[in-house]
Amino acid sequence: MNPEIVGKHYPSTPEYLVGREKIREFAKATFHSDNSPSISMDAAKQAGFDDLIAPPTFAVVLQQQSLDLVIDDPEADLDFSRVVHGDQGFSFQRQIVAGDLLTSQLEVESVKQLGGNQMVAFLTKISDEDSQLVAEARSTLVVRG
Repeated sequence: MNPEIVGKHYPSTPEYLVGREKIREFAKATFHSDNSPSISMDAAKQAGFDDLIAPPTFAVVLQQQSLDLVIDDPEADLDFSRVVHGDQGFSFQRQIVAGDLLTSQLEVESVKQLGGNQMVAFLTKISDEDSQLVAEARSTLVVRG
């Protein structure tokens, strides 16, 4: 991984329309309650939402679109065959809801050497169609030496 890309901001991803069925599929794959506001419209409305709400980790779908730009960037020189996931975290300004039109933009925060491996930290900002911040995703990839 090229450490000179620290601080690089990648372009915003194309708009992603959050679909109700995508939320349901993701929720069913990650937890098993049929009465979740991520699966049931009744439960979502009882929770005060107009539509299904995405589980918190659904934000990784948007983050992955930004990460694909890094993977495809020759300047980054990232050998994805040597990558393992190191850490992941999310912070939210609001819930992601079915019908949201979202984009994401990634920044390379750091590239550090550690025991023959590189630790690469990313910050991805996820925004709605009004350019309002919805969530931030922080992740660290380990590029094995």
